[in-house]
Amino acid sequence: MQSNQQTTDLERTARRRAGAKMGWYIHATVFLAVNALLMLLSFMAGRHWAIYPAFGWGIGLAVHGLVVFLVTGGGGLHQRLVERERVALQRDTW
Repeated sequence: MQSNQQTTDLERTARRRAGAKMGWYIHATVFLAVNALLMLLSFMAGRHWAIYPAFGWGIGLAVHGLVVFLVTGGGGLHQRLVERERVALQRDTW
């Protein structure tokens, strides 16, 4: 049987992991929106410069994703992620 401290530690860890994953989803959404706008502006100007910031930022987004999903093992999205992490942590402690 789990102690109250173990339950609190599991909850804290699950929330931290879910928050990290949610942060990556937000980062990816902003990346797509900003780069779509930059591409539009680039093509309207008749030049194709927008690939450079997309490439640089894309590397950062990929590294962020690798860190979040490799380090963490992989009501709304945040709540589902918290629950998934809680179940995984409980399974690992038994």
